[in-house]
Amino acid sequence: MNESVYILENLKRSSPIIQLAWGLSSIFFVIITMLIMYLKYLRNHLRENEKIEAKYQEEYETYLITYLYSGNDDNTVSLEQRAIIDELITCIIDPFKRKIVISTLLKLRNEISGEIAESIDKLYIELGLLSYSLAKLRNKKWDIIAIGIRELTQFKVKGVHKVVMNNINHPKKEVRKEMQLYLIHLFSFKGLAFLNVLETPLSEWDQIQLLEVLQVTDDTEIADIRPWLKSSNDSVVIFSLKLARVYNQFEAKEELIELLNHKSETVRVNTISVLSHLNIIEAKNILKTNFDESTNEEQIAFLKMMENVYESNDKAFLLEHMQHPNFEIKLLVMEILKNINFEEYPFFENEIEKTLIA
Repeated sequence: MNESVYILENLKRSSPIIQLAWGLSSIFFVIITMLIMYLKYLRNHLRENEKIEAKYQEEYETYLITYLYSGNDDNTVSLEQRAIIDELITCIIDPFKRKIVISTLLKLRNEISGEIAESIDKLYIELGLLSYSLAKLRNKKWDIIAIGIRELTQFKVKGVHKVVMNNINHPKKEVRKEMQLYLIHLFSFKGLAFLNVLETPLSEWDQIQLLEVLQVTDDTEIADIRPWLKSSNDSVVIFSLKLARVYNQFEAKEELIELLNHKSETVRVNTISVLSHLNIIEAKNILKTNFDESTNEEQIAFLKMMENVYESNDKAFLLEHMQHPNFEIKLLVMEILKNINFEEYPFFENEIEKTLIA
């Protein structure tokens, strides 16, 4: 006690800065103590929720498995199935339980396929969960909208595509991505119709994901990409070029050649690559004529194209550019010249070695 009084007396006689430091330290100590107590409470609360969630998930999983294997032979709903439906409808009124029911449905949906998977999709509708997913699309929070669209995709709900399409130019890219994946997963190439009205950029990652989904679909009817090659949205044009390459869209030859005059260098370079892949020889003379006015990236893309379609009469053109100031272009020119005239190989080999040394 005397020590405490002594400390307080010394603190009173100390400078204001020291008093302030002690005061702030005391406040921080109290705050830290309260935070530690809150975190401990929060951890215990989460553990309890996890136990409750696991319990409900096990219960609902039993209900759902029983439902899937207790139907009538004529595919009508049996009395046992009706009882399970009524029980689950009561449960989903509670948002916490509804979330568990949906996650359990999705877990089973991902583990099975065929008619049983379709039964889960029908049960999703029967339970009235569709209305909750659609309600999420009207939410002001973008992440809730994205979750709602993802649920519609996972349960393959096709009849609401017009509502989903309202988010085609949503300011959040995450929502746009979910909308695009919904259309492609459920409608394959027909779902690409959103490209006709897309105003926002289609990111490189989004393009890769869409192509991956398209390549695993059973749809063999490829969409007509020609209108998209004329889009004012450069990202749509670039994605269409990827489609032209992957699905060998030779019938879009004229539109592809027109893109050599596109305002975007990226589009022009990608177009040259696609023309090379499709082996459209008509583009070679156009590119040779415009070579000097082209950017270095375009020239490199064209020379890589020429590696596959060179002819002996290209020698004069290549010799004109053998001393090109760009190292990569110069090297490509000499490599093609070497392939055209193997008899002069030693000369070109020496030139290549000089270029590499320089």
